Amino acid sequence: MRFQLPWRRKSYGALQIATTVRDVRAALNAPVVAGVYTMGALHEGHAQLIRAARTYLDTHSERGGQVVVSIFVNPTQFTSESDLKNYPRTYRQDLELCEAEGVDVVFAPTVEEMYPNEDWATFTISAGELGNIYEGASRPGHFDGVLTVVNKLTNIIEPDVMFFGEKDFQQLTLIRQMANSFNMNLEVIGVPTVREADGLALSSRNKRLDKTAKQTATHLAAALSLAKHALLEGHTTEQAEQQARDYLQAQPGITLDYFVIVNDKLMRPMPGDQLRALVAATVGGVRLIDNMKMDV
Repeated sequence: MRFQLPWRRKSYGALQIATTVRDVRAALNAPVVAGVYTMGALHEGHAQLIRAARTYLDTHSERGGQVVVSIFVNPTQFTSESDLKNYPRTYRQDLELCEAEGVDVVFAPTVEEMYPNEDWATFTISAGELGNIYEGASRPGHFDGVLTVVNKLTNIIEPDVMFFGEKDFQQLTLIRQMANSFNMNLEVIGVPTVREADGLALSSRNKRLDKTAKQTATHLAAALSLAKHALLEGHTTEQAEQQARDYLQAQPGITLDYFVIVNDKLMRPMPGDQLRALVAATVGGVRLIDNMKMDV
């Protein structure tokens, strides 16, 4: 079958698909490798990451390069068994998108390949203090799992540059910190959030929203814009935060977790002109996050 999950390295058109560490390493032989790590359920936001990776190679590598996309639903970053079970899996469509975007290699390992002998129980990376606030406070251990799998993928793929979406801004910040702390010889590049016409940030989790919930979810982006407008009008960060919280709490169908405005680099509430608002809420039983740079 054309879309049967391969157990060895295979080709899908010009696209090579590898499911083992040995085979993905054999497939990656270019002078420069650009990595895009995903959990599948790919959408236009992922396509933008892939395009950014290809553009980077076209402008930075005269000797050529390869774009590798990982597709792996990482169990160690889920704090709920039901969330892991319900995470959308669209492998066929994912391969079609990767082929259409000119990806060179897809790495789609099994859990056993990534965590032999369930080694996540012993060897993990701690996300530290930043990993325990905001998303980390609501999902204990989540960022430990994220950093552990990103570190493992990086050791396997050995990319020269990695691309991550800014929608998961706390995650992006932690990955940059890990790369710096562990002296990883690579560049971590953030790509701006891709939004639908109504402002909703693209997310794989959006696939689980029905029509009503999807419309309700647009209020998250509206609250971010409200906070930005309040700051531009001269309100304090505390006042802007409260206006956004009041707005979201007044919307039926939204259970707000947090809305904070933090320093864009340090991820701490403090005054300055490099600010970013972060929001998390549950809509239609689905946890969603978003953020926006506050230009003041």
